Amino acid sequence: MSATDEGADLLDGAAQVRQGVTRLGRRLRAARAPGALSANKLGVLGHLHRHGPATAGELAAAEYQRPQSLTRVFAELERAGLITRIRDDRDRRQSVLAITPAGTAALAHDMAERDAWLASAMAGLSDTERQVLRLAGALMERLAGDPSPPGRPGGRPTDH
Repeated sequence: MSATDEGADLLDGAAQVRQGVTRLGRRLRAARAPGALSANKLGVLGHLHRHGPATAGELAAAEYQRPQSLTRVFAELERAGLITRIRDDRDRRQSVLAITPAGTAALAHDMAERDAWLASAMAGLSDTERQVLRLAGALMERLAGDPSPPGRPGGRPTDH
C-alpha cells in the first residue's frame, strides 16, 4: 500500500469513526429525559467531578470554550445548588468552582440514564462486539486526551 493509499485509508477510517461517534452522541442525548441538564452543564459538572475544584478559566480551557461562553452556565449551576463558588486563596480576584453533593447526584443520574439506554442497545450485540466497543471507548478516551491544538491532526474541534 502506498503512502497516498494509506493516508486516504486513514482519512476514510477517521470519517467513519467521526460519523459513528456523532450519531451515537446524538442518540445518547435523545435518550435523556426532557429537562435534563445541557451538554455544557454536564461538561462542567463532569470536569469538576473528575478533576476537583477549578477556576472558570481552567474549566473553559478544558471544555475548549471561552470563559464568557460559560458565564451563564456557571450562574445557573450555582443557582441550582449544583456547584459552589469560593474565593481562590492564591488569587483573591478569582473564584474557584466546586461540585456539590447535589451536583454529583445530578451528574450520576444523567449518566445512569444514558448508560441504561446504551446497555440495552449493546445487549443485542455479540460478546466480541461488546468487547470491541469497550476497546474503542478506551481508545476514544485516549484520543480525546490528545493535547494537539484543535484543527490540527489529533486535536479536538470545538463543535461537532
